[in-house]
Amino acid sequence: MAPYRFMLAAALGGAYLLSSGRIPQWPVPGFLTAFAALLGTQVLAWAVWVVLLYPKLFSPLRGLPGPSGDSWFMGQWKTIVALPTGQPMRNWINSIPNEGIIRYLGPFNQERLFITTPKALAEVLVTKNYEFIKPETMRYSIGRILGIGILLAEGDEHKLQRKNLLPAFAFRHIKDLYPVFWAKSREGVQAITEAILEDAAQRGDAERNTAVIEAGSWASRITLDIIGVAGLGRDFDAIKNPNNRLTQAYARIFKPSRQARFLQLLSMMFSPRVAAWLPVKRNEDIGTSARLIRAECAELIQAKKQKLAQKDASDPDILSVALESGGFTDENLVDQLMTFLAAGHETTASAMTWAVYLLARHPEVQTRLRAEIREHLPALSDDNNSSTVSSMDIDRMPYLNAVCSEILRYYSPAPLTLRKAACDTSIQGQFVPKGTQVMLVPWAVNKSEALWGADAGVFNPDRWLAAASGGATSNYAYMTFLHGPRSCIGMSFAKGEFACLLATWVGRFEMELHNKEEADESKIEIKGAVTARPAKGMYVKTTVVEGW
Repeated sequence: MAPYRFMLAAALGGAYLLSSGRIPQWPVPGFLTAFAALLGTQVLAWAVWVVLLYPKLFSPLRGLPGPSGDSWFMGQWKTIVALPTGQPMRNWINSIPNEGIIRYLGPFNQERLFITTPKALAEVLVTKNYEFIKPETMRYSIGRILGIGILLAEGDEHKLQRKNLLPAFAFRHIKDLYPVFWAKSREGVQAITEAILEDAAQRGDAERNTAVIEAGSWASRITLDIIGVAGLGRDFDAIKNPNNRLTQAYARIFKPSRQARFLQLLSMMFSPRVAAWLPVKRNEDIGTSARLIRAECAELIQAKKQKLAQKDASDPDILSVALESGGFTDENLVDQLMTFLAAGHETTASAMTWAVYLLARHPEVQTRLRAEIREHLPALSDDNNSSTVSSMDIDRMPYLNAVCSEILRYYSPAPLTLRKAACDTSIQGQFVPKGTQVMLVPWAVNKSEALWGADAGVFNPDRWLAAASGGATSNYAYMTFLHGPRSCIGMSFAKGEFACLLATWVGRFEMELHNKEEADESKIEIKGAVTARPAKGMYVKTTVVEGW
């Protein structure tokens, strides 16, 4: 905002002098006329400098490699909006020779640095991680949905929050949640089974065990219930009730739309606050939904505090552990819960949606995985409700873990994330001015041929059986959960939840694509902001496989 303040001050001062008659001139302009002329001239000069002169002639970054075919005014924006989030970077990382940084121009020729190699990623994520912060546009836009919890906190605030939350996400604690993951996954699969059988019966289907379902909505409902019980100690009952108010709130927030894309562009052009003030339906949906979620979180905290005050046995959920730490105010804890609820269920639901897609495209993987699941895990049809699984049961299933790792590599739920240089700094010896936007793109790095080999773009779970690293040359080749102090604190939670959820679905169902054209990945329209999802849903022909 500093340039705007300077221009306003200069225009006001200049208009006063020009309109006062103190400077010899003819004719003397009116104050408003002089102010408008001076401000307009400054804005035009500033725009020419920022959009044309600086990025093309004066930027210290202009010598870095980058894609060709820039628009004179909008850089690579046409390509970026035409392809799914992260897809242009995937194309560039495998086609543009570079030493760790690819520079490209975004809308209005704003410079972006796309980080591509392990050494460069290590600088941004580890050795200089607090020199690269989340941009204000991102903090404000996502903060409206998630609150300013650990995902968006910076500097000392982030260090303190992470320190206080780490015990709740330690694996020794997460392993005790596997029975919750399994129980809720099982409940979800049984609900899907009932819906399939009912639909088949209504259609008079001779097989009576096949129907088309939309995998994404079911995954969202199940993961919302899992994070509710395992994270907050409350069953939201989203599996049984698709009209649950939290389910509907998140559906409104994460629904891709042209209006959301337009507001995103306005945020980049002016300010996220300006975009948020506009009286449009998207802003109304976000405001209403965020208030509802925030009120739900505040109620959960008070209920949990009362339970702890009564000396009831401590629950294993994350909220109980966070409260017992004593490191959070109620208001800050609300922000943390909003982050856990949204990020915790939406990312796993996105992963599950893509898992269904990939397994439907690769029936041989699906069949092999089903055999391992049925051999080692208890049948869902067992009426003994005490039948469950532990973390050791999941860990002892090599192919399940390989498939999970490959899905999370191939379609990382979050395709990219942004950072901004908080000060003048450098990456791999390259000077990076303060304010430069830095792009971290799992969808590209996870499929880098330089890091994964020539088959980086091939879905192949066996790569994880051949080597614990999947055959990658560095752990920075796997960017799904990032690395360093800003890595995903819920990684162990997410991996356990995803493994249990995938095991129940594949053990019970055989899935094939409803729209055969989608077997060609390029035919899928992908949209999303925080996570990437099929824009038109993921519809699969689902058959209940007997005997489990």
